[in-house]
Amino acid sequence: MTKTSVYLDHNASTVLLPQAKEAILAAFDISGNPSSIHKYGRSLNAIIDEARTNVAKTAGAKRSEVIFTGSATESISQAIIGGSNALEVDQIIISAGEHAAPLKAAKASGKDVEEIFLLENGLIDIAQLKDALLKLDESGKTALVCMHEVNNETGIIQPIKQIETLVGATRHFLFIDAVQAFGKFDLDFSSRPVDMMAISAHKAGGPVGVGALLVKSHCDEVRIIHGGGQEQGRRSGTQSAPLIAGFGAAAKYFPISYDAKKIAGLVSSIEEGIKNLRSDVVIFGQEAERMGNVINFAVPELKAHTALMGLDLEGVCVSSGSACSSGKVTYSHVLCAMGISPKLATGRLRVSLGWNSTKQDVEAFLIAFEKILKRHEYGLKNPAQEN
Repeated sequence: MTKTSVYLDHNASTVLLPQAKEAILAAFDISGNPSSIHKYGRSLNAIIDEARTNVAKTAGAKRSEVIFTGSATESISQAIIGGSNALEVDQIIISAGEHAAPLKAAKASGKDVEEIFLLENGLIDIAQLKDALLKLDESGKTALVCMHEVNNETGIIQPIKQIETLVGATRHFLFIDAVQAFGKFDLDFSSRPVDMMAISAHKAGGPVGVGALLVKSHCDEVRIIHGGGQEQGRRSGTQSAPLIAGFGAAAKYFPISYDAKKIAGLVSSIEEGIKNLRSDVVIFGQEAERMGNVINFAVPELKAHTALMGLDLEGVCVSSGSACSSGKVTYSHVLCAMGISPKLATGRLRVSLGWNSTKQDVEAFLIAFEKILKRHEYGLKNPAQEN
């Protein structure tokens, strides 16, 4: 990506690492099908094997536990829809703050779904989850519990160890959406009481169009795409060796390139800067532990679409939350679940930093945002000028 603009929307899709781009282009030079036994097929298969090794190492998983898919959304659908059937669960338990992908997959599963509320600080209601599991235990029923490790909108880190303890002591299964966590901190998939976990390449310096589902051996029959038997029969369809090569390279180099301490410092500078610009700014989820690369906030009376368009004209790219809304600024179900008023939530802005973010990016954002605020304040004083 060129530096003609300031890109601060890494939670939607982070910038492609140069090593990932190099790996993708090198794989494109090899024609063939990874399943073919001739030398071209074997070369592509070797590329996929190396990528599987890299992804497994970064995720703390065994190579045999890594299934390559076409996206994190596909991984999530395989885990929830395929898992609810293959594991013969009676119910799906899911938090109200999940990304749209697991929420819609849960509804599409045909199973009974119970949503767990979020507290005002953005953490799930552990007490409600405990009660839900106890009721199922008493009735002899089984659930697939679906939770996210890090919220993509607020950056709030969920109490996964508590969730694992509750689910691990029962007959139930646990699926974790770790899309925003992969490469940023240790996942240790193999050693945790987690049955399945979804990860994505393009949130960690890799290309769009490839993801992975991590599965324990007892979940080998969890699948939704049947066909030629690729990925050990767990996800059929000819693999995209170039995209998988990029995923593998990103898995290897992203943890090295992502300086969490530096990025957290830059986010702190943004928080301090916007507070200096407007004392009434509201930062969502600041009472809970958050991933240090993102800030989700709102200024009362400032609408998100106005701010987004203004920032874009200033060459600064941010978002209002999840990028899966067809470009529309809608009311966030995550903030709704946290009890945030619709009026305030419609002004939310998400600024998310990545491996290549700089102090200059932060300064450019604050300068641009100050201009937006001045125009906004002028518009309030002169309603006829307000768009």
